[in-house]
Amino acid sequence: MKLLRIGKQGSEKVAVLHNNKIKDLSGYLNDLNPQTLNKQTLKILKEINFSELRELDPNQRIGSCISNPVDFLAIGLNYKAHVEGSKSKLPSEPILFNKSAGCIQGPNDNIVKPQLANKMDYECEVAMIIGNKGKNIKEEHAQDYVFGYCIVNDISERTWQKERGGQWIKGKSIAGPCGPWLVTKDELKNLNNINLILDLNGQRRQTGNTEKMIFNFDFLISYISQFMTLYPGTIITTGTPAGTAMEMKKPEFLKKGDKLHIKVDGLGEQTHEIIEE
Repeated sequence: MKLLRIGKQGSEKVAVLHNNKIKDLSGYLNDLNPQTLNKQTLKILKEINFSELRELDPNQRIGSCISNPVDFLAIGLNYKAHVEGSKSKLPSEPILFNKSAGCIQGPNDNIVKPQLANKMDYECEVAMIIGNKGKNIKEEHAQDYVFGYCIVNDISERTWQKERGGQWIKGKSIAGPCGPWLVTKDELKNLNNINLILDLNGQRRQTGNTEKMIFNFDFLISYISQFMTLYPGTIITTGTPAGTAMEMKKPEFLKKGDKLHIKVDGLGEQTHEIIEE
């Protein structure tokens, strides 16, 4: 299933993409949030005849595919080429950090560049959405704790991330567009062969595949659950391929008027314009 939230910010309805039409699920679900992202919801959804649901206007705004997550976690430097391109040290363990949950936004919303940001960068990523509470999860059971997957653009202000005291969350909380769809895990047949691309103003910047991840999805769930309990509604975004602005010999960071386009196999597309605060 491809689930989404559609409508004006703060009043989105839950919907499902069925036969390329957006169908209204609000009679069954009031939101996609920590209270509804669970096995019981999946059971309910599987019993619905989507073809009988009311069709919604496809031109409406699409919101983030999840609201009010318990945690918004992220993995840094998880593609070898990105590590090399950013002249970083190859991690021996996953680099784990937070993004503020307040930075979540829709997959096509404008991205606001703060006045004091001068090295704002893009990062196309695949994220997991947790659907089952777990602690000390075994790697071979990791997928039992996943509800689905989505795109995240891990927008980063490199000055704040790298030059302001070492706390990554400061440079990672400008924006975190999620969606357009929350795709249930049964629809993704091979998690370790998902293509990601990102274009800036029509020029290809990022190309990657999840097979190139240093730490795969199952390992990340098991690893993180050693240190904290994972709750339904938690987002874990899993790192970006090479091609970010900071890797360029002459970095071209995001500026007003820039247009981003992201496409990920099975997870849809995002489009953004950069505007000033």
